[in-house]
Amino acid sequence: MTTEKLQIGMLLFPGVTQLDLTGPAEVFSASRRCDVHLIWKALQPVDTGAGWSINATRTFTTTPPLDVICIPGGTGQIALMDDDETLDFIRQQAGHASLITSVCTGSLVLGAAGLLKGYHATSHWMSLPQLQLLGAIPARERVVRDRNRITGAGITSGIDFALNVLQTLLGAEVAQDVQLGIEYDPSPPYSFNSLATPERLAQLTQYAEQRQALRLESTRRAAARLEEQ
Repeated sequence: MTTEKLQIGMLLFPGVTQLDLTGPAEVFSASRRCDVHLIWKALQPVDTGAGWSINATRTFTTTPPLDVICIPGGTGQIALMDDDETLDFIRQQAGHASLITSVCTGSLVLGAAGLLKGYHATSHWMSLPQLQLLGAIPARERVVRDRNRITGAGITSGIDFALNVLQTLLGAEVAQDVQLGIEYDPSPPYSFNSLATPERLAQLTQYAEQRQALRLESTRRAAARLEEQ
């Protein structure tokens, strides 16, 4: 177990789902064993998908070598799939990171960077099938680990995901202390399975149809580029 602070980089981009980012960031920061970097192309406020902004703390050029690189999801993920500068940065950091990770549709960005070929991975349930186009093996689980890839499913799974990362790199006691410290013991008014009726899932899928169509187009373009490499 390392005694030095882990260098954890979380990609902050326009249109990010803030809880994909801030949930894990809070977990990592609460351990006091991690330096958490919010990374974008410039040190500026970045608009989230919720309409407010979060400040970047590092740029691509000032980010230190990372132990963990984490890609959250959000509507802005669609544009990232075609962003060579961002994909190159992710690949560069992934070359030496101990763990290559994502939350929600951030796994599609990892896939677009060619980092999930042959790996089991998860994503938000609406986008999970798209992982197969990028050479990944979709797994319908809240947190999926395959070798040094750890991926979290939709949005709120980011907290579970981050606790798994802490357990992997710093040990169970650290992860348990953080879970206790942030009082993470969710008890929602409804169980996910009770809500996930075919009718309700179909209704939500239809509501997101336009966004999902754009996401699928970007995934197909990324898949085509991977085949050319």
